[in-house]
Amino acid sequence: MNIKKRSVWFLTLISLAAVVTVFYLSDRPSPFDGIALFSNDTLDDVELVETSSTNEESFASSNNAFEEMRMEVQEQRSQLRAQLETKVGSNEFTAEQKDEAFNKIEELVKVDSTEAMLELIIKSLGYDDALVRIEDNDVLIDVVANEQSTKKASDIIYAVKREWPQAYNVEVKFNGL
Repeated sequence: MNIKKRSVWFLTLISLAAVVTVFYLSDRPSPFDGIALFSNDTLDDVELVETSSTNEESFASSNNAFEEMRMEVQEQRSQLRAQLETKVGSNEFTAEQKDEAFNKIEELVKVDSTEAMLELIIKSLGYDDALVRIEDNDVLIDVVANEQSTKKASDIIYAVKREWPQAYNVEVKFNGL
């Protein structure tokens, strides 16, 4: 039993490291600089923000929508992971049930890391942002792009299937700027 607890903690540590790595590699906002609020340079920045184009505003809104969707998925998965970890650590369940819960935890970690990897691959194809959700063998992809074409969708589908052969059904949706 002690070995299984160690395995669960090790798996949790690995998943945390994967999440931190993905966060570190993704674009992060710059840290808050309180002193810059009172400099004259910030007045120019405020004027630039006020004159931003609708493309930038729509990109920001779609980016916020992607972040909200990511947060919802992560919250659901973290709740499920917590339930499964409680099941694994409890003495009320049989060894088979604990093993099944442990396998589901491993599957969640694999899905999280696969989604992050696929998002990075899609971004490397030249897209501003991408949101990948894996549900069973279906892969749902939302991409921020200026133009929509079947060739671009085919390129994304090809890249996804090349990296993750278990993707049987891949659906790509373009969100324009």
